[in-house]
Amino acid sequence: MASRIRLDLSTYNPDLQDGLQARIHDPLWMLGRQWQFGEFNGADAGSPAAAQVIVDTAAVTRYQPGPRSGPHPARSYAADSLALETLVEAEPVTDDSRLNWRLAAESGRHLLRLLEASRLGPTRAQWLASTYVCTAPTAEQAQQIDAASLSFIRVLAGRTIDGLRCASRVRALQANNNLNELFRDSPFDQVSEVDRQKLLGILTTWLTWLDSLFQQGASPSAWIPERMEYALSIAAKTAESEVVLTAPEYLDGRLDWFSFTTSSGNSLGAADNRTSLTDAFLPTPVSFRGMPSVRLWEFEDGAVNFASVQAAPQDLARLLLVKFALEYSNDWFLLPLELAVGTVSQIRALVVTNTFGERFLIPHASEVDGPTSPWRMFSLTNDTQKLLFLPPVLGPLLESQPVEDLSLLRDEMANVAWAVERIVESAAGRPLDRHEAYQETLEAQPPPPAADGDGAPLVYRLGTTVPDYWIPLLPVKDGNALRLKRGALPAFGEGGIQGLQLPKGRLLEPNRELLLFEEEIPREGARVTRTYQYARWIDGSTHLWIGRRKEPDRGEGSSGLQFDVAEKKDEGNS
Repeated sequence: MASRIRLDLSTYNPDLQDGLQARIHDPLWMLGRQWQFGEFNGADAGSPAAAQVIVDTAAVTRYQPGPRSGPHPARSYAADSLALETLVEAEPVTDDSRLNWRLAAESGRHLLRLLEASRLGPTRAQWLASTYVCTAPTAEQAQQIDAASLSFIRVLAGRTIDGLRCASRVRALQANNNLNELFRDSPFDQVSEVDRQKLLGILTTWLTWLDSLFQQGASPSAWIPERMEYALSIAAKTAESEVVLTAPEYLDGRLDWFSFTTSSGNSLGAADNRTSLTDAFLPTPVSFRGMPSVRLWEFEDGAVNFASVQAAPQDLARLLLVKFALEYSNDWFLLPLELAVGTVSQIRALVVTNTFGERFLIPHASEVDGPTSPWRMFSLTNDTQKLLFLPPVLGPLLESQPVEDLSLLRDEMANVAWAVERIVESAAGRPLDRHEAYQETLEAQPPPPAADGDGAPLVYRLGTTVPDYWIPLLPVKDGNALRLKRGALPAFGEGGIQGLQLPKGRLLEPNRELLLFEEEIPREGARVTRTYQYARWIDGSTHLWIGRRKEPDRGEGSSGLQFDVAEKKDEGNS
């Protein structure tokens, strides 16, 4: 009987070397297919291998607050010492018209700690018997202070010293170079001759600490109350001429190169601070997540799949993104160039050497595509010098809750615009909800008298009242333009009109006339806030300041204001 033998192929092999080689057993067929697809056609397809750049940079040296054609003069500015947002936004934390009682008490307590640690200066009893002691507010002042702040102030009264008042006195004597006059005041007159110089050193240290707490804004300010936004200009001097960059509408709290436009007009007097840089480097291919891999056995990142992007024929931006990612992503190279912040730069020459050893002078995009070049990234409006502006602006920062929150809105039912102070800064330096404070005043008022019966007479009112934190904005003519003037409604009390409902925050400029431009209050309204900002600059220094923001609000509102109203006597105040 004959036996049969079957031969089976075994595909198991612990050595993967042959599979990884990806051998082609018919190379002529592969060459033929490459010839059919035109892959052998001659083309200059060398990749960048080296690059050299020549750059002229000019530092920003001048700063002008306010509009470009405004009256405020320009002043010197060093970008390496202070960020532009901090310079523009910083404003005084305290002023003569409103005292921050908490800061006054905290600064006074710190001065006492310094004096007690050194065992110099007046005793605590002598301080509390002097004119620098925190005193209780007068009856007139107490009427303008909320209940929480008033309780806080009464606790401090007579128990600590007013550091802000003491600092104001010392600064005035320093300005006149007459600090020795301080020892004629109580309680400094109790200090011995031996300890006076040491005491002056402690006071100087204390003032330095107090001044470094906040970045205080210098006058004049870049804030435009009529627009509720900032405006500023900066200048640098290039080899050709002075370049003035203007940010006419800075309102959202963040500056960048696109916030500025080149401006003509009077010079700001920029100093000549130019440098020339020549640098050689190796171009690096641009890479991003999900881009096609050029290696045979490498898989792309599965978190990004550009092939699955759904794009309609009219989605040009999405189609361009997909085409770049899938077809041209390996044709872009990164040329790293380090520049100092706060400079305008001109690329004088960019020479690229490819893998064939050929050298190419790369022209500017506007020279290739003409003045109407579609590529406008990093190009300044009205710029004729082809500048690259690297603004001295902040990165991440910390921002507090608003210490002042103002809503500008339209009331179609009452046919008037309103400025609603939702939150203001209290006398204790804390956010004060004006709606809650208004409700507390209503609860403190006596209830209206009860009606005599169903036949109670009607009471005619020329107009109803609105909450005291609703400030009217009245239309007035200013030449050919329409402005909204901040007005005031009467404040009613038990004896009739008790005064006017005036704003308590800083945004509505209570100490001067305010004429808002009518277009600054659109249908959606506007919200303006004041917040504390905290950030670190490039030299490692930290800065704390108060800045303002403007953004769209939630739409129109209703104050409930009505005119020519007849109501029963028991339905409202008599």
